[in-house]
Amino acid sequence: MTKTNDDGIQGEGNYDAARRFRNQEEDFVKNGPVTEKAREAADAIDGPEGEELEKARQETARRGGEDKSSKSG
Repeated sequence: MTKTNDDGIQGEGNYDAARRFRNQEEDFVKNGPVTEKAREAADAIDGPEGEELEKARQETARRGGEDKSSKSG
């Protein structure tokens, strides 16, 4: 017998929501304005909020997040 929760939790997480998110991400990569969004991100890093973004990146790395950024280029 499988227990069903009213809050949509399915075991360790909501697999339907995870699947929808993954599908939306894949659609964005294939069809979305990836180049435009990458340009916006670079502009934000080089702009007035760059210092705050870098602090957030470092804090995420300290907490165990993967830091895959590169300082070259």
